[in-house]
Amino acid sequence: MKIVRHLAVAAALVTPTVVTPIVVTLVGTQDSKGAESKGTAQQDTDAGRSTPEQQPAAPSQEEMAEMLAQAERYTAPGPEHAFLGLLVGEWDVESRFTMMGANAPAQPGKAVTRWKIDGRVIESEYEGQLMGMPLEQFSIMGYDRMKQSFVWTACNSADTAMNRAEGDMTPDGNALVLWGTLDEYLTGEHDKMVQYVHRFRGERGEDGAWSSIDGMTLEVHDMAIGLENTKVLEFTYTRVD
Repeated sequence: MKIVRHLAVAAALVTPTVVTPIVVTLVGTQDSKGAESKGTAQQDTDAGRSTPEQQPAAPSQEEMAEMLAQAERYTAPGPEHAFLGLLVGEWDVESRFTMMGANAPAQPGKAVTRWKIDGRVIESEYEGQLMGMPLEQFSIMGYDRMKQSFVWTACNSADTAMNRAEGDMTPDGNALVLWGTLDEYLTGEHDKMVQYVHRFRGERGEDGAWSSIDGMTLEVHDMAIGLENTKVLEFTYTRVD
């Protein structure tokens, strides 16, 4: 007398975007003396074993050289990082709250920008006032050569958020425009679109590239307002050192 067992084993392969169920049915038989066949699971295991012929071939010297060149393109600092170096220094800052095109009185502050990772990432610390309240802010900025974007992250003493934005220089090189989102805790709105515009003042070389930055203005635009009068904050930087 033979006893047939059906054992269904379900496994799931999970990737960030795909969930694929795999069902494997193992069929085994057992006679009256208790002998049991190995079933198809062992056969599948044996068939799935890699053989020397199935192993991928080692890359050639030419392929290795191309991979190293590609890594160099995306991991080595570039001219964008040299531009970030022009922002290193000490700055006097005036901050203003604006509404519908009208500016509130300027309030003083100071900022220091230095290399966080030499030649790659800068960090900035700001201390000042906004709307009569003390304000501290810490930010880092770099250039991601894979994304081909400047990337900025900041936090401040006015809330508990970690804000992030990314973007690029305008074609004329006069401004750096970053796009990000923030949560508005006063209204309960999430992921409001925000634009950060850095407008630079300084000198350029014969090739048109910036050779020095003596001042800049950071504008913060609330894009949910519409197409006009979107600027809500303005920080004016003047180099001290």
